[in-house]
Amino acid sequence: MSFLLLFDLGNTRLKWAAVEQDDLPSERDKKVWAFSGTIDTKLLLSPEHCQELAQYILQTVPQPISIAICSVASPQAKNNLKNVLAPWSSTPWINLQGDSPFAGLRTQYANPLSLGADRWAALIGARTLFGGNALVVSAGTASTIDLLGSNGIHYGGWILPGFTLMANSLVDGTAQLQAPKALSASREFALSSEAAIQNGCLAAQIGALHEAITLAAELHHPIERIFIDGGNADVLVAAIHAHPGLKNSPLEIVDRLALRGLWAFVQQNN
Repeated sequence: MSFLLLFDLGNTRLKWAAVEQDDLPSERDKKVWAFSGTIDTKLLLSPEHCQELAQYILQTVPQPISIAICSVASPQAKNNLKNVLAPWSSTPWINLQGDSPFAGLRTQYANPLSLGADRWAALIGARTLFGGNALVVSAGTASTIDLLGSNGIHYGGWILPGFTLMANSLVDGTAQLQAPKALSASREFALSSEAAIQNGCLAAQIGALHEAITLAAELHHPIERIFIDGGNADVLVAAIHAHPGLKNSPLEIVDRLALRGLWAFVQQNN
């Protein structure tokens, strides 16, 4: 039995999964991940935590035939991750970037290399799962929304601060506003400053999604599926279900969508 080890190294979280080489990344059953995990990316800057991670992965994951990564984190975090797996130095690493070719998919980005590797991996994952017009949404540290046509063309997208980053920017830029203690927002005009921040940040996310759906239709790519992933996916989906204009949207939450895309990329290029 041969395994592939996949890493999605983000600004906030490192996600990984080991999959059997011959399984299909289009399989939606969560059992498709033979082994998986996630940690705070900042822990990769700690020698002690790197040692713990090395012990965990090396002892629980069979040595893979290939290791693949998409990364938007610092070069130091990426190098430290590679050092964690130094005992597997004979295993080749595959690096997915925004300009990495994938048959059946292309981007209209002026400089594809500047497209975030995680966004490109998620787009590959969405294309692997679905062949229609889709929005690919990541609700993480940053919120990203990308338009993928049924013709396999990525028409570009948007990047805006995620819930927490947006709320913290208000706190950092003002004298008397305080950060919300928890992420719990609703579609209401708030009656406290803390709730006003939370609800305002949620309205910004929902407004961007609503505008993306409208714009896609104007471009003659009416949305048939909205893929959502990221740490704040549940909050965003709950808000969509509560919105009268969006509650019937064709949503699909796909955990580790970027890893699915990375997996498809490795299979296509092996």
